[in-house]
Amino acid sequence: MIKKEFKAESKRLLDLMINSIYTHKEIFLRELISNSSDAIDKMYYRALTDENITFNKDDYYIMITADRDNRTLSVLDTGIGMTKEELEENLGVIAKSGSFAFKKENELKDGFDIIGQFGVGFYSAFMVAESVTVVTKALGSDQAYKWESEGAEGYTVEPVEKESVGTEIILKIKENTEDEFYDEFLEEYRLGSIIKKYSDFIRYPIKMEVTKRKLKEGSKNQYDEIKEIKVINSMIPIWRKNKNELTKEDYENFYTEKHYGYDKPLSYVHISADGAVRYNAILYIPEKMPFDFYTKEYEKGLELYSNGVLIMDKCGELVPDYFSFVKGMVDSEDLSLNISRELLQHDRQLKIIAKRIKEKIKSELIFLQKEEREKYEEFYKSFGRQLKYGVYTDFGQHKETLQDLLMFYSSKEKKMVTLDEYVERMKEDQKYIYYASGDSIERIDKMPQTEFLNEEGYEILYFTDDVDEFAINILMNYKEKEFKSVSSGDLGIESKDKEENEGNENKEVFEYMKELLSEKIKDVRPSKRLKNHPVCLASEGEISIEMEKVLRAMPTGQEVKAEKILEINVNHEVFKALQDAFINDKEKLKVYTTVLYNQALLIEGLPINDPVEFTNNICKLMS
Repeated sequence: MIKKEFKAESKRLLDLMINSIYTHKEIFLRELISNSSDAIDKMYYRALTDENITFNKDDYYIMITADRDNRTLSVLDTGIGMTKEELEENLGVIAKSGSFAFKKENELKDGFDIIGQFGVGFYSAFMVAESVTVVTKALGSDQAYKWESEGAEGYTVEPVEKESVGTEIILKIKENTEDEFYDEFLEEYRLGSIIKKYSDFIRYPIKMEVTKRKLKEGSKNQYDEIKEIKVINSMIPIWRKNKNELTKEDYENFYTEKHYGYDKPLSYVHISADGAVRYNAILYIPEKMPFDFYTKEYEKGLELYSNGVLIMDKCGELVPDYFSFVKGMVDSEDLSLNISRELLQHDRQLKIIAKRIKEKIKSELIFLQKEEREKYEEFYKSFGRQLKYGVYTDFGQHKETLQDLLMFYSSKEKKMVTLDEYVERMKEDQKYIYYASGDSIERIDKMPQTEFLNEEGYEILYFTDDVDEFAINILMNYKEKEFKSVSSGDLGIESKDKEENEGNENKEVFEYMKELLSEKIKDVRPSKRLKNHPVCLASEGEISIEMEKVLRAMPTGQEVKAEKILEINVNHEVFKALQDAFINDKEKLKVYTTVLYNQALLIEGLPINDPVEFTNNICKLMS
């Protein structure tokens, strides 16, 4: 028998295929099953166009058989089979696709499609097999043929006997090595798990002999092992079913079966798009944050299928980072089964799908926010920080997408509110959206800086996440209203003449105190915001006091400082002591000034430079 050589370019491609194209060796089974499914699809299509052929679906299946003793794995289908010419054309030239040509010539419609490219996928078998044999008999032919190859050196084709139409591919599995364990592809459980993972939604039954334990007759604890043929795959994917046929439980069961999370989904979206790009998708918004969500081990992305066959476990290109909590899958007939991760990054269809998925996620979140507020607030507790990071990252290019999804605790409502709800309630003369930053709601409630605004009836948003102020600085404004910290030097509210006059009358006191604290603060001045508290810190410039605390906690931000202003309540009894000390005892004024400055630092949660000096000064004042 004459061995035929592959063309030179086919040899190189085969070597590349075996060593580079596929990341995981288990992919070979997905490819072979997809080719078998295509063969049955072709038979189905032939039956539609030839009245002499009757297509009885029960007669068509794919059978997987492992023989551990002989180290062979067989993939048999009852599809259309191949003639000698088709064998040579499809398998003699690597990456020649009989399926692709068939698809192109027949312009398949009505949701009926061919999955793969026989040449490319078929040769993935050599990743695990030392030799591959194909026995096939074409529809309408009396002669069957056997194609055999041990790899890049070439192949042989010879006539053989085969009773039924169809194709059987037999792999002689490689021996184990120090680095590779090939026995796994002869193990019943492992083969079943690969089929479920990649080919669960092939439209024809994938059968395999499986071992089951059965209680011996008359025995309570003794079992017999029996063999039976079982259909491994589910066949009909949930995403191809009519939404009206599905219940909430169906979607929740799918979420659990696919191991998207250990919780229940808070919400889900079922998409069936048929336009420039055809695709189906089921997206889930989880109830709880995964335990590893903010670790480098967490991998975002949706499962990506091509016509029901899994291409990728986690396709990160389908969801933006700020929606990385979304779980689910996408299935498109417009994507090639053999597309690589690198090509996906530049795939036009995938980018269109990703854009539409992003819009669907946002619209679902907006719906929850407006119609199912409790659910949205539950979601926001888990993933609100991620949305705020999304506003802050990439120089704010996603802020228009995300700003309506943000929520903050309201001083007036005593609950979480959206920016839109805040703006709707603003006073007619109100210039700014006011906010206060702190470690907790309880701590912000006690801040001296909030006294005046609360007394005047202004609503304040509470920022308790370290990313809040950074995100708001990127956002800059909402509906043409700028954000203003309660600690800002100018709150945009007209001050009273009395306060202005008292500031001028005591100018010398403030200048003397400023000189004492010259290396620590930018200014000392009378406060327009304090009512009951004697002192507080305000800030000017881009860096707020709360941002300073966040940045100082980072390894690279130790020297970052806000421009601090010490504000004194001129209506407080403490100020009378300052005035008296300024006239009668400058040394005492130095102690007062240092104590007040340190008090202001403590209120802000900032460290005192010299705790010993602070406690000594307190003792001086007490003695």
